[in-house]
Amino acid sequence: MLGDIILAEILQGFEKDSDYKKARAALDPFECIDLGGKELAIKSASNFRFLRSKGVTVRKTIDMLNATWCIESEVALLHNDKDFDRIAMYLPLNVIDS
Repeated sequence: MLGDIILAEILQGFEKDSDYKKARAALDPFECIDLGGKELAIKSASNFRFLRSKGVTVRKTIDMLNATWCIESEVALLHNDKDFDRIAMYLPLNVIDS
């Protein structure tokens, strides 16, 4: 499965139209789920504030939302971003490094 916000983040990263089309075709078979909403936004903000109290500042709001959704849904997060490893040090985020 793939979150809508993550899909947008991945696809917007391609400069070449041909690469964008290949990636879109490759990701199309994945189930796309809606991320976000009021409750997740509040939980994400609480998680951010908790991490900040521990000296960890997550650089991107979208990363905090993605991590919080994974925590709440008990889904492992495949990533290549050091912020997620730092989040997992203090919150129950199950990470898989790519």
